[in-house]
Amino acid sequence: MNRDKIELRERRHLRVRKKVTGTQERPRLTVYKSLNHMYAQIIDDTAGRTLVSASTLEKEIRQLPNHKGNVKSAGLVGDIIAKRAKDKGIQKVVFDKGGFKYHGRVEAVAKAAREAGLEF
Repeated sequence: MNRDKIELRERRHLRVRKKVTGTQERPRLTVYKSLNHMYAQIIDDTAGRTLVSASTLEKEIRQLPNHKGNVKSAGLVGDIIAKRAKDKGIQKVVFDKGGFKYHGRVEAVAKAAREAGLEF
């Protein structure tokens, strides 16, 4: 990836992070995508802790064929993170797309999390 693209994404992310913070009542659902994998975390920024996490590196997703870098796998990550959040008693979150466009894999994580019961 071009270094300029990375710097621009990081700038967008910092600009959004000035406004979007997670609290105990409404933690932040953050998404990161690399070329091969998707990562999602639910973070309480006031306590500085990660409450729940999921990624395509997990055993249940890695066993599937073509599990890297596609929309289907991203949807599974969204579904898993929503189920784990429900188990921890988290109903509402604030969505942080990490400076990425709301398109493709990022959108798939968000849609799957909404369908599984998270509100944002």
